[in-house]
Order: sequence, then structure tokens, then C-alpha cells
Amino acid sequence: MIDMKKIALALLTMMGGTIFFNSCSKDFLKPDPLSFYEPALTFTTEEGLQSVLAFCDRHIKLYYAADHGELLPIGTEYMFSDLMVSAATDRARMLSDMANELTPTSLDIGSDQRLFQSLSQTNSIWHFWHETYYVIMQANTVIQYVDDIETLDEETKNMYKGRAYFHRAFRYLNLVFQFGDVPLLTKVAQVPKLNYRSTKRDAILQMITQDMEQAVEWVPEQSEMKSRGMVNKGACRMLLTKCYLALGEFEKAKVQTDILIDQSGYALITGDSFGTFNDGGEPRTWPITRNIIWDMHRAENKLIAANREVILGIPNRGSDKESFTKMVTMRILYPFLFDTKVKTKDGKQALLNLTRSHADYNPQYDYMRAMGRGIATWRPTYFQTHDLWKVNGRMDETDLRHSSAVGNWIRMEDYRVNNKASSEFGNPLTLRDDSGNELCSDTIRRWFDVPHYKFYLDDPVNEANINSNGYQGATNGGIADWYLYRLAEAYLLRAEAKFYLGDAAGAADDVNEIRKRAKCTELYQGTVTIGDIMDERARELYWEEWRNVELTRVSLCLARSGKPDEWGNTYNVDNFDKQQGTDPNGGSYWYQRIVHHSFYNKYNTPIIVDATGKNAILYTMDKKNIYWPIFSASITANSKGRLAQNYGYDGYDPATPKWETWEEAIADEDNTGG
Repeated sequence: MIDMKKIALALLTMMGGTIFFNSCSKDFLKPDPLSFYEPALTFTTEEGLQSVLAFCDRHIKLYYAADHGELLPIGTEYMFSDLMVSAATDRARMLSDMANELTPTSLDIGSDQRLFQSLSQTNSIWHFWHETYYVIMQANTVIQYVDDIETLDEETKNMYKGRAYFHRAFRYLNLVFQFGDVPLLTKVAQVPKLNYRSTKRDAILQMITQDMEQAVEWVPEQSEMKSRGMVNKGACRMLLTKCYLALGEFEKAKVQTDILIDQSGYALITGDSFGTFNDGGEPRTWPITRNIIWDMHRAENKLIAANREVILGIPNRGSDKESFTKMVTMRILYPFLFDTKVKTKDGKQALLNLTRSHADYNPQYDYMRAMGRGIATWRPTYFQTHDLWKVNGRMDETDLRHSSAVGNWIRMEDYRVNNKASSEFGNPLTLRDDSGNELCSDTIRRWFDVPHYKFYLDDPVNEANINSNGYQGATNGGIADWYLYRLAEAYLLRAEAKFYLGDAAGAADDVNEIRKRAKCTELYQGTVTIGDIMDERARELYWEEWRNVELTRVSLCLARSGKPDEWGNTYNVDNFDKQQGTDPNGGSYWYQRIVHHSFYNKYNTPIIVDATGKNAILYTMDKKNIYWPIFSASITANSKGRLAQNYGYDGYDPATPKWETWEEAIADEDNTGG
């Protein structure tokens, strides 16, 4: 019998350089995926296929949360975008100077588990590489063996195959916009293969588009399925839409979104309330005025039957590792406030995190319980918290997504000094004293706004402990269901397709539908730019969309369409991702969004974040960083072949052979070079 476990480990060794199953847990492989550890069951029974597909469904959440302690994987997508930067200023290995620090060897894990743990606290580039190929292998098992199960009729086989196509295509779409040209694996290897070539991005896009066309035909609608969280026809249409956009098939993309919006039974959540109301933990500290934006983003409302906006959600609840992964948004994404680096005008510590058992506890000032004990692994850019919310040159004061008045958004001045030892007790926090001196000695990590409606999650573990001073977000036993696709994004994808097709007025109508739901008064008048569409994605889909992937995908779409960006730049398919340098000119649309809106490349000297002059941080981004480097360990482990390194990184060689078509790559998969 073929030892599938050894083959799986050998393949992962090549793809990742070493075997660390990096959900930061030695139990990552429990329950063991049947496709590699019980092949007889998987290859001969429907139950085996269901188990593998359930495994693939569950693993979508590991792109958002992975029990990494002080890091959530999706944050890496945002630190390579216009919306966030690293903020863990006390970490020597914090990744901020991308132009110089991001190399093929800087992120290799090697055999040093301590290095792995250190890196896992700052970025998830390794996680995305490993996790993506790991699930691709599972999907390939279903695709390869489903036809061998004689008890299934053709319709049922196609349904399973279509769901597996989704999982494979979802991972490959993200891979090619994170890493560029990558190895294409479509089969379960019979023996270890160490002579892979990279396959060109467009070839992979063509293959997964063809697969998703089949999946849309074969996979049932959500209404025909037993539970939410399983891949359905609507999710397949969403993914197919993105594939069509990436290939420049803009009319086909529009057709798919037309069907989603008008013919599939979905509808935007509207009105003034929805589902069950969550009061936000401690309403005496931070009261929530019930509103539609708050309600639709409560974890307990995301997958209820009444939610007709969700197309594909990510179930994440329960108390065991199979069903639940901690989503510690309130730990990682809120300011680091409870220490002496945030002071009052009279020199006292401004905010204390007193437990409910403390003699001085006052429920009117329980910011730790209402907003979590933040440590700010990342922080938003000024653009994300301020300029993004201007439309038609004016701040939209009624946008519920940016409203402190209803409790959805937290500004620093919303906090009030809760230290009774200060004469400022009860007054709003201030950044400067009366002489203009800063009262916060690390504004990167400790002074920024928060979209509370997106990040607030109940913390049942710490809520049950009256002595706890460490609220984090959804801990064991909590609810952290998340959105992967919802109808709002379909409107924005249709707006994008219309823009490329020359219908800017129609695109504006779609964007305005989303704005109207948020009670905005500033609507787009007659036309939109691609920047307007991407701004609305940032407002509506923050921490849902894969921001780095989407900016890179749109960079390709702009190059294919010939349409200008919001600054009048046009791009060329041949070189938008083949440029290098940190100057503000040229590069891709991804790069232009970053240099216009992020911290990167805006400073000629390091940012000093500590009053003592220590912890100087340099934020840079290079045009080449549109793709992450291929790990050197993966290249060298592929000992009988040659993987291509990305442009601008050490080891790049334009002469490295690549598969031009997906058919060639598949034909070579059985060739092990022996």
C-alpha cells in the first residue's frame, strides 16, 4: 500500500522547506485529514469525501485566525496594503522595512522552532504558503478519487467535485496574487516529487476559471444545503466573478454579479436593526445605540437563517479545536493603552485596567471589558481612520460605519481618564498638554481609532472571571463566526466590472447602494473612479476582504483594461509587477495606493516612537513587494528542479523555465525526474 503520509510530508517539505504545521499548535493535524492518513476510507466511501470537504471548509477560518497568540493571519494581508502597518514596536523582528527586510531567507523557518515562534508573532507569510498548499492537497484528493466511488450517481459526484474545485481555486487565486508564479499541484502524488517548475499566473487563472465554471453548474444553492458554512453555488459565482475579472473577462464578471444580485435570493440587510442585539459588553462604559451596521456584524447574527446577505460565512464557535479557533481581535487590533506611556496632563497614567473585584472599580470606566486589553500588533493608517471617510471632498458625518455617536467607531478622545489619582479624572484623553508636548510616547501603538463594530467580540472566558484583566475577544466557548462573501461585495465587484466596461455611472449606482444602507448622506454623483470603488471596499469590507490580494488583482485588471486609476496613471500588463525601487513614481496600482495612503516611504528617517529615542522604526515598501519572495528553503528542497524566484529578490533569473500553460504543468506532475 502506498504510504500517503510519507508522500504528504515529503511534498510539504518541498513546498515549505520544513515541516511545521503552523497553526502554532502541535495538535494542528487533529482531526487527521482522512485523505492522507486513512486513504482506504477516503477513496471508497462518501463519508470519507464529506470528511475531507468538511476539513477544507473549516480551514478557511485559519486564514483569519490561527491561535497565534498575538497575531491573526489576515493581518499580514493588511500590512501589505494601504490600510494598516505593523505596530508591535517592542519587537525586534517586527516587519516594517519591507524594501530591505523582506527577502527569500529572512522568513525561512529552518529547523529553529524559536525562530518560528518569533516570526509567527509578526507576520503570516509562511502560514499562507504552507496552509494554502496543505488544503490544495486535500481538495485534490476529492477531485482525483470521487469518480471511483461507485455508489454515487453522477450528479452527486459532480457536487463534491465542484466544492473541491472551489477550495482549490480559492487557494490558488490568493496564491498567485501573493506569490505570483507558483507550482501547480492538481494530483495526489504516488511518490514524492522534487522537480517542480513554477507555472505562470495567467495559466493558473485560466485553469481555475474553467474549474469554477463547472462548479457553478454543479454545486447546489445554499437553500438546498443542510447547513451554512459549506460551499454553495453563490460562493462559486463570487469566486468565478473574481476569476473573470482577473482574466479581463469583464462582461462575464458582470453577468455573474447580475445573477447574484437579482436572481439568487440574496438581499442586503437593511432597516434599523437585525437579529439579536448585543450590548457591547459594558454599556455603562461604552453604550451602543442599536443600529443596522452594529447588528449585522455581530458574530451571533452572521449565519442566522434571516441573514440573506451572507453568501458564504465561516462558522467558528464551540469549545474544541475542531470547531473553534480563538479570534482575539480585541487583543490585537485595539490600542495599547494600559501603561504609563499614555499620560494625563498632570503626569499620571491615564488609563487603568482595574478588575471587577478591585476596590476602585467603576463600571463607567471599564475600558478593558468594553474594548479589550489591546496590544496593537498592527495599527490602521491615518488614511483608514480619517481621509477614507471623505466623499466628494467632505467628511460624511452620517456614515454609521464611522460613527462614534452610535458606538460603532472609537476615537481616542472617546476614552476618559479613569485614574482617580489624576486631577484629570473623568476628562477625555488628550494627545498634548497645554504647552503642546505629547502625552503619549508611542503614538504608533497607542493612539489610533478603531472600527469597534467590526472587532468587538464577546469574551466568555474572561467574562466569567471577575478577577480577569485581560479581555481579548472570542475565547473558548465564544462565537466568532465571520463573513467570507456577502452580497455587499457582489455590488462592489459589479461596480468594478462596469468601470472597466466604461459604465462609470452604473458603477456609481452600485457603490451608492452600499452607502445608502450605511445611512450615508454623501453619495457619488454620476460617476466613480477605481479609487472610489476601492475606497468603498475599504469602508465596507475591512477585515473581511483579502486587501493585499484584492489590490494586486485590481492592479492586473487595470493593466488589462487600460483604464486610468484615480491619479490618471495607466499600467502595462508586461511590467506593472516587474519594477523595483521605493520612489513614488511608477510601479503598480497596489504600490500607488500604498505610497499615497500608508506610512511606507513617507519618511526619510526612522520614526522615533519612544521618548527616550529608542525603538526607531523605518517603514518602507518596494515596488517589487507586490509579490512576496518564494522561500529559499522551498527552492533548494526542490532538488531535482528549479522554482522561479520573484522579480527583484535574490535569486531572480528571468531565464528560469516556467510552464506556460496549465495543461503542461499537469502533464508533468507524474514526472518525478527519476
